Amino acid sequence: MRRFTQVCNAVLVITGLLAVPVSSYADPGNGKGHGNPHGQSKKQGHKGNEKESREFADSGNGISLTLTYGDARKLALGSGLTGYSTLPPGIAKNLARGKPLPLGIAKKAVPASMLSQLPNYPGYEWRIAGNDLVLIALSTAIVTEIINNVFD
Repeated sequence: MRRFTQVCNAVLVITGLLAVPVSSYADPGNGKGHGNPHGQSKKQGHKGNEKESREFADSGNGISLTLTYGDARKLALGSGLTGYSTLPPGIAKNLARGKPLPLGIAKKAVPASMLSQLPNYPGYEWRIAGNDLVLIALSTAIVTEIINNVFD
């Protein structure tokens, strides 16, 4: 009987030790639920007129983009592309950098008059979604950048 107890305890200890490394790969939260905010991700949503510089280096895709809201807005005004309405709230909350382009989103091609003045990145295309200017990876349909309210 004592031997059986020792074997059971050994199995429990080994199982516990094997479970610890697996649990360390768990999702740290990323903004789901309440509690410790340290694991939450910073999501890009509709935050109004963000006039600061849009500079980032996307190491996964190897591109570096520098485009300000002011520059994009100036191009839109110069091309006569204003008065676009915003996306419906349910779709707008799903449009975020690093996520796939939401299904059913009404996206328009940027007219040639403005497109020729925007930075060109092979494998990416500029689109208009609501009143936002969006850069999308062609192969994956992942949203690379959003510049909000350019086409108000």
